[in-house]
Amino acid sequence: MPKKNKVKVKPGTEKDSPIRSIMKAISWRLLASGTTFLITFVIFRRYSDKSMSEVLETATFVTSIEMVAKLIMYYLHERFWTNIRWGKYWRRTYWRRRAWKKLYNKMHQENASH
Repeated sequence: MPKKNKVKVKPGTEKDSPIRSIMKAISWRLLASGTTFLITFVIFRRYSDKSMSEVLETATFVTSIEMVAKLIMYYLHERFWTNIRWGKYWRRTYWRRRAWKKLYNKMHQENASH
């Protein structure tokens, strides 16, 4: 049976690949732009005298511009944050430090009372 290749990565060096960042950006943009389209459509339909086709055209235009601009901005933002280590492992290191601190304090309190 063939062995699976497992990549060993040093703790703290895990990063999203550029393809993963692109896929996350696209999936988020589809969801967010669908919301923008719906909001734009409802607002223009309710508060303008435009016909249904004009409202659809306007909502599609706004959504298209918004989708492309924010897709690019999200990707750049995601890549920027991928390179920042701060906060990625906070919970694990925070609780580990706290556990040692509590143990240290407990040991010294016991020694002080003897």
